Amino acid sequence: MSKLIYILNGPNLNLLGKRQPEIYGSETLADVERDCIRVASDLGLQVRFLQSNAEHQLIDWIHEAREDAAGIIINPAAYTHTSVAILDSLNAFDNPIIEVHISNVHKREPFRHHSYVSSVASGVMAGFGTQGYQLALQRMAVLVAAANK
Repeated sequence: MSKLIYILNGPNLNLLGKRQPEIYGSETLADVERDCIRVASDLGLQVRFLQSNAEHQLIDWIHEAREDAAGIIINPAAYTHTSVAILDSLNAFDNPIIEVHISNVHKREPFRHHSYVSSVASGVMAGFGTQGYQLALQRMAVLVAAANK
């Protein structure tokens, strides 16, 4: 079975390190990608690291992952709280899904407390900063190994 993990990032994450560093920190998305590639390699995984501001592009990548990926790690960003379409596409994915948020969404505005994605996720990382991606990869390695038994 494939050990490829799709890491999908939603809107405005291309501005990571520049947008609201008091909430999201100073690391860039390129820094996060570099760290994920290193951690994945240590865990015997490969990653496909992608970002889009367009909902339909994220959905297309989820559909693509159905054929190629052992798991999806997704930070849907603002689409977390609004996108039934992303939920529906994730419902068609049969392997583990981990939802990641850099900030603790539960300490923020009330509208951020609801996630459509959480209902299909095997786990949720929130409030661990960009380290949440690395933690998600560690958990994903366990889930992928269990699925291969």
